[in-house]
Amino acid sequence: MKAKKTFYFFLFLLLISFSSFCGEGNKLGEILPLYSILPFVGILLSISFFPLFFPHFWHKRYPIVALFWGMVYIVPFLFVYKGTAFDEILHIIILDYVPFIILIWGLFTVSGGIIFRGSIVGTPLFNSIIIAIGTFLASFMGTTGAAMLLIRPLLRANEKRKYKSHTIIFFIFLVANMGGSLTPLGDPPLFLGFLHGVPFFWTCKLIYPLLFATITLFILYLLLDSYYIRKENLYAVLKVRSKKKREPFKILGASNFLFLLGIIGSVLFSGTVHMGHISLFSVHIEYQDLIREIATILIGIISLKMTPKIFREENGFSWEPMKEVAILFGAIFATMIAPLAILKAGEKGQLAFLVGGLNEPYQFFWVVGFLSSFLDNAPTYLTFLNTVLGHFSPDVPEKEAIKLLIQDNELFLEAISIGAVFMGANTYIGNAPNFMVKSIAEEAGVKMPTFLGYMFKWSIPILIPLFFLVGYIFL
Repeated sequence: MKAKKTFYFFLFLLLISFSSFCGEGNKLGEILPLYSILPFVGILLSISFFPLFFPHFWHKRYPIVALFWGMVYIVPFLFVYKGTAFDEILHIIILDYVPFIILIWGLFTVSGGIIFRGSIVGTPLFNSIIIAIGTFLASFMGTTGAAMLLIRPLLRANEKRKYKSHTIIFFIFLVANMGGSLTPLGDPPLFLGFLHGVPFFWTCKLIYPLLFATITLFILYLLLDSYYIRKENLYAVLKVRSKKKREPFKILGASNFLFLLGIIGSVLFSGTVHMGHISLFSVHIEYQDLIREIATILIGIISLKMTPKIFREENGFSWEPMKEVAILFGAIFATMIAPLAILKAGEKGQLAFLVGGLNEPYQFFWVVGFLSSFLDNAPTYLTFLNTVLGHFSPDVPEKEAIKLLIQDNELFLEAISIGAVFMGANTYIGNAPNFMVKSIAEEAGVKMPTFLGYMFKWSIPILIPLFFLVGYIFL
């Protein structure tokens, strides 16, 4: 009964606030009240506090919580803005959420069929090698692809370790985020930049801040993991084990590597080929994007059919992490409509205090980074790229404006790019694979920190000082 009353209270509050700002649909971001971001804040706070204070309720009822916040936003939004709201919801479902889920599902399914057998133990050196390989691969197969490929081998190598959550956290920092900064294939914001005119190989310029950040984190990780492995007295156990017969290293389900390449190829195809579009209501669906989604689904199904079930069982494969990501991100994407629309309105929106007054590269770095920690980093990147282009080259065609930006004010593009990619590591929801890695690790029995625990124990004390150094040295 209390839940129903709370639901109606939030509906009433948002209905009143929406109505007081009602106006023309084509200026939605300019007229939406700041209250409209409350459901987005609500789902974030729910993800933060429910697992901490009500863990049993959360694990059983998180779909209801997600549905609650989604409906609290969508119902009054549709009631007040009608067709405009319907268009916005349809856009974010068809063009953002569905492609996101299909890509995550495809990579999750295919990588779950690859199994690494052998006598592998998660020593600091071995873990660092796995994370380093993932960091390198992320720029070429995407942060999601690299993370889904290597998280299970890393978990298997560390299954006997007592302290292992820190290893997963550094994996999120490096493989699921920073590693994707060298090519447009690495992370969605950079891919969007490529589609809008940023040269494909321009992102290689980000190698210097990437090297500085990754080397710093690797040194810190080696020191930390060396401390923990000594605390566990695992080296003594390893000496005893080394005298026993070691199982040779093997990779099973190797055909799934080809399937991974197929998914990556379909993503690259959709970004480089233009074939026209079909329309569904007000949404234009590009044919190449439709081909990408169909190809990804077919590849995932073929992988499920061709890979022996025993491989997935040995990997501890289950659909629960995929289910959790699909449900929670459904609510996040729905409630994210308001903050993204207000941000796009720039100085005419209710978040003008955040957007206005940005004049230096380091300011864009921090604002883009902060927002990318909680919002989808791809539209955040695009919003502030357009802000910079409008500032330096108003009324100049986009691709020409980007050439001028690179020629005369390149640091601004570097700041936006680094902020969007690096600072996705600040929270579990900052980048697509973060939450998936957390869910897979918890499914394997690793006790991961809560949403706030991750931030206050790990990302804020480790990453924020590092980002201050990156901004000071490179921007």
